[in-house]
Amino acid sequence: MKRSILMALLTAVLCVPPLDAVAQESRRLTIDELFALAEENSKRIAAERVAVAEAEAAVTEAQGGRLPDLSVSASASFLGNGTLADRDFTNAVNVEMPHFGNNFAVEASQLIYGGGAVSNSIALARLKQEMAGVNLDATRCRVRFLLSGFFLELGKMRNILEVYDRNIALAEELIADTEARCREGVALDNDLTRYELRLQRLELARTEVKNTIRILSTEIATTIGLDPTTDIIPEIATAELAAVATTEEQWQSLAAESAYELKRGELQVAMGERAEELARAERRPSVALVAANHFDGPITIEVPVINKNFNYWYVGVGVSFKLSSLYKSNRTIRREQIATDHSRRALDDARERLELAIHSDYIRYEEAFIAAETYRKGVELAQSNYHVIEKRYNNDIALITDMIDAANQLLDAELQLANAQITILVRYAKLQATAGIL
Repeated sequence: MKRSILMALLTAVLCVPPLDAVAQESRRLTIDELFALAEENSKRIAAERVAVAEAEAAVTEAQGGRLPDLSVSASASFLGNGTLADRDFTNAVNVEMPHFGNNFAVEASQLIYGGGAVSNSIALARLKQEMAGVNLDATRCRVRFLLSGFFLELGKMRNILEVYDRNIALAEELIADTEARCREGVALDNDLTRYELRLQRLELARTEVKNTIRILSTEIATTIGLDPTTDIIPEIATAELAAVATTEEQWQSLAAESAYELKRGELQVAMGERAEELARAERRPSVALVAANHFDGPITIEVPVINKNFNYWYVGVGVSFKLSSLYKSNRTIRREQIATDHSRRALDDARERLELAIHSDYIRYEEAFIAAETYRKGVELAQSNYHVIEKRYNNDIALITDMIDAANQLLDAELQLANAQITILVRYAKLQATAGIL
């Protein structure tokens, strides 16, 4: 009985697949598909959309300042008896009062002129709405740049994985050839050991690259709303993207029109100017049309009190002015002027920093093309050198160390070329992000 239970448990354990054997869903994505998924599922972008909706609601709220104010009030009260006395508080006489009092009033006012407070409040709210839109676009650009960095790095890692696969296959062929040569007595066991050590290092490096691919896939899948276990396979149009190149002057002009930092700075200056106007509005009178209707009872301004209801109404023009604003608002206006001047200076600094950033990014972008061409020639030279050393080694003219050195040089050259091809796209994405067009 015990033996049957043990056999059943062993069978169950053997039937469970290891973690590495669990199938992962693979998803091929282009950069445009990646951005589309991020637009739908990124939490950062969703948060900025809510901020835009909030700013739109603030504009609607500010526009409500142009609507008339209307109030309705009603009350019922108990009136006690009154007392009538001389001015020296003598000869007090009790005055009978009707004990039920009522009041009903309707009042309306329409602002005609508020010193620009309402119009400037609406304009300021619209500027904040525009700022929220710029922040949304800037966040979208940051998310795209972050994802494109992961996406291109993932593509680079997959290219490197292919390089390691080719070199591992080459190392295995050399090991098999060296084993045959050892059996024939024309090679030493030490030569075989060196190749096996190199193969182990290659396999370890390949494992590290595979783990990096898993990490990057998880980062991308989580950000764009896919299952974190999804295996992302980038489809990168290297030739198409790399062929896009313009002059630095064109990039500078494009950045001056589209860079989000400049748009923010310009809006900040405009908001400061509107805030100044709001502060100045405090020093101006307010003019409004007013209308009211009152229905009160009893009439208590007469003695004896008249136990009747009294209805009266009026329409007119009301003017109000805060005298305290003559000496209080100056400080507020001065503070807003300083804040606006600070925004202008910050905008000038942002323009200067943007020009330097575009200049630096463009130089690095051109440098990436030169580096790629250099590494491409390096791969050709490394391949030629490897084939020469391989022939010499097969003819017992070269040493095993020469063969290993040639193989390492070829590996390094191929890795550098794989990195350089992706670096072009990374530098291009950086240039787009800096200019605000990614």
